[in-house]
Amino acid sequence: MMNPLRITDPEVFRATFGEVERQQKNLVLIASENYVSEAALLAAGSVMTNKYAEGYPGRRYYGGCEHVDEVERLAIERAKSIFGAEHANVQPHCGSSANAAVYFACLKPHDKILSMALAHGGHLTHGAKHNFSSVVFNCVHYGVSRETEMLDYDEIARIAREEKPKLIVAGSSAYPRTIDFERFAEIAHEVGALLMSDIAHIAGLIAAGIHPDAVGCSDFVTGTTHKTMRGPRGGFILCKKRHARAVDSWVFPGMQGGPLMHVIAAKAVSFLEALAPDFAAYQQQIVNNARTLGASLTSKGYRLVSGGTDNHLLLVDLSDKGLTGALAEVALGSAGLTCNKNLVPFDRRGPAETSGVRLGTPATTTRGLKEAEMRQIAEWIDRVLTSPKDDGVRESVRGEVSQMCEDFPIYQDIREVQQRLLAMEDSDG
Repeated sequence: MMNPLRITDPEVFRATFGEVERQQKNLVLIASENYVSEAALLAAGSVMTNKYAEGYPGRRYYGGCEHVDEVERLAIERAKSIFGAEHANVQPHCGSSANAAVYFACLKPHDKILSMALAHGGHLTHGAKHNFSSVVFNCVHYGVSRETEMLDYDEIARIAREEKPKLIVAGSSAYPRTIDFERFAEIAHEVGALLMSDIAHIAGLIAAGIHPDAVGCSDFVTGTTHKTMRGPRGGFILCKKRHARAVDSWVFPGMQGGPLMHVIAAKAVSFLEALAPDFAAYQQQIVNNARTLGASLTSKGYRLVSGGTDNHLLLVDLSDKGLTGALAEVALGSAGLTCNKNLVPFDRRGPAETSGVRLGTPATTTRGLKEAEMRQIAEWIDRVLTSPKDDGVRESVRGEVSQMCEDFPIYQDIREVQQRLLAMEDSDG
């Protein structure tokens, strides 16, 4: 199926399969990345991409939607089944547009939102300075305790009483501990606010019952289908039935036009996979791997924000190592260990430098790595960061990483097709 691409656009073909090789030969430790199954990959690249389908199943503004209606209904029902939700919208293109749709569904411009500060682990759409959320709405923030680097719910309640927000946002993109959504619901109820829980990072853990539920106690729940859900890049919204009309109308026509039906098809596939019995074991292994990686780094003298992790990610504070997160990201990346620099709470450095790196285990767990491999990865991280500018060390580690990657391959069939097509291209001159 890739041969037409090779013939039509050799440059895009080579870049695409260059990415196949990059993913195969590097260990992805980015907490927000994962690998979809080949079934989901095929759905995302299917003829569903040809179909315009503005509206919702049974209520489209285009003809010829009988098959895409079927796929979207499957995705909706599976999402509701996974999370026990009253209503689901699977059309948001991403988590950010899901959050935007909820904001506009329940707020007016300049209404107040209370959410987690970006510098303490929140997301851009939780009121970051240059994001639409803070341009349109009045965003105030809570953070983590300086002493524990964990959420202080009594302090959050105090801020809520003082600020009286219309909406409280629970959730984060870089918080390694369990979030008490029930406590957030109590705070919201006390001050007369609605509660939106952003579970983009931990949706898979919640689906598997490994992290406390957010759906039953929240007015709205937003999430993404990649990250721990192991699906295509995209968003979704769950909500109470009383909010369904407002949410749906703000997704379409409020925020988006035609939905990406090929992505929704892939979402349906990944939701079915999440309903399989082995999904819970996979999610538990993600957490086990994160804890093992964290404990191994701690034993080598690295400081973890909050002292550890309860979920799929950990933040490593490199302040006492004399390293910036930016330098660590580059050094580890050149050794085949892909991660991202990240602010740590109360960071003295800016977001371009940072004092830490964020590490996550969803992608490595999908490849089949377990605790023994996590301990080896910690050893490699330590070797690289002890001599971050030593080309010899990085090259040595890269070779060892490459061997582990060969032992735990991804998309092996696709790589074999790639090699055949590249050989055809070379023989054609």
